[in-house]
Amino acid sequence: MDDERIWKFEAQLWTGSTETYAELIDDEAILVVPSPPFIHIGRQAVEAMAQTPRWSAVEFSEKHVARPEEGLIVIGYKAKAVRSDGDDYEANCSSTLRRLGHEQWRVVQHQQTPPLIASA
Repeated sequence: MDDERIWKFEAQLWTGSTETYAELIDDEAILVVPSPPFIHIGRQAVEAMAQTPRWSAVEFSEKHVARPEEGLIVIGYKAKAVRSDGDDYEANCSSTLRRLGHEQWRVVQHQQTPPLIASA
């Protein structure tokens, strides 16, 4: 998968429908997010996402792509997302994708860490 397609794939996880999200998350995936219960495994992540409003737009910066072996892609990036109600969110993220077959990829790992806010 070329870099442009990787970032389109990742954007679908943020802005796509519940059905799209379910198609892209592996049954064995581990996702770590900054809200309880913090760690989601496979279908549990899909169920949790179905209860959460989707982001209407997302922008990625500080994008990094690694291909440690055939059929495995690891990305790291900073995300800025916004919902149609004006709610916004920033996080440093990573995802790991594995190829299941020709042009068939699934997320097996995703992590989000909001930036630390310095205390006054």
